[in-house]
Amino acid sequence: MSLEANVSRNQILAAIQQWHRSVAVVAICFSLALVAVTVQAQTSPSIPAPTGATGVGHPDSVPVPNTSPAAQSGSATTAPPPDDQAPANDSVFVFKKEVQEVMLHATVVDEQRRLVTNLDKSAFTVFEDGVAQKTTSFHRDDVPVAMGIVIDNSGSMREKRDKVNQAVLNLIKASNSNDEIFVVNFSQDSYLDQDFTSDINLLQQALHKVSAQGRTALYDAIVASAVHLKNNTRVDRKVLLVVTDGRDNASQETLQQAARRLQQENGPTLYAIGLLSDELQQSGVDALQSLADSTGGVAFFPKGPDEVDDITRTVARDIRSQYTIGYKPTRPRESGGYRAIEVRAQAPGYRKLTVRTRSGYYSGETVR
Repeated sequence: MSLEANVSRNQILAAIQQWHRSVAVVAICFSLALVAVTVQAQTSPSIPAPTGATGVGHPDSVPVPNTSPAAQSGSATTAPPPDDQAPANDSVFVFKKEVQEVMLHATVVDEQRRLVTNLDKSAFTVFEDGVAQKTTSFHRDDVPVAMGIVIDNSGSMREKRDKVNQAVLNLIKASNSNDEIFVVNFSQDSYLDQDFTSDINLLQQALHKVSAQGRTALYDAIVASAVHLKNNTRVDRKVLLVVTDGRDNASQETLQQAARRLQQENGPTLYAIGLLSDELQQSGVDALQSLADSTGGVAFFPKGPDEVDDITRTVARDIRSQYTIGYKPTRPRESGGYRAIEVRAQAPGYRKLTVRTRSGYYSGETVR
């Protein structure tokens, strides 16, 4: 064999060996890539699809998932009669976190219903189930709040929304610049049109995402918004502002279940504005009044949308003028059950002071 032929054969063998090595490298890389994709699929968190959102919403809106037992069951529940002290025991909510301190947000007025904002810690006495409690924390500063603005978007609100939106925007402008606010528009379904933000422009855009159609699922919207508030762990003080012009006619939740959710430990204060027609007046008033009263908030019933602006300014002043009072219950929280709360205030120069705060809460990990 000639020298040239021998060299040619060696070159061919070297090329074949190089080709085999290249194929092996490609196979190894492919295997590693496949393993990485598999691991990522097993470990990456998934976002569950929202439930209960079947109505028409805005193209860029996010349905507010309702995680309560009533929504998950897929059918409405019938509310049993409430007892004298607390809402009916017809639903189960589980709260894992142990609350060492109960926090109350209290508003004080004098005999002329004027706000009193200059009291100190010694003026207050907290009672839980009739037993005086030791106050562990107290302040009266204008601290930021996490606020949910929940507005009826049903068909009957169409002609009222412009004035309602402007009134709510004025409340936002009068709030603490560090407040974190979200906007939910609801009819039969609830849509989170703006998540927590301090940006007034974003909130204004969300207020104008109006479709004005469908029925009124008020209690579902309240429960879903209360859950969303609870999930904000950055701000301890929480508020819900609800504006509606009709009674609930489409919720899976009942009034009792909505009240129960609001009365969780350290739950939100609810302010309600009911633009109710005469035929809906009594049942609508009773529902909104009971929800607001149980949380230490206020329910307002204006004669028309022209009065809403003054109301939202009043709500802003009320929020900014609250005292925050904390105490550790003397009764073991493991005993669970409903705890009735009363706060009294006395101070020189005042004949009678009235304290408005939540009427009680459910203690323990499991609320029934």
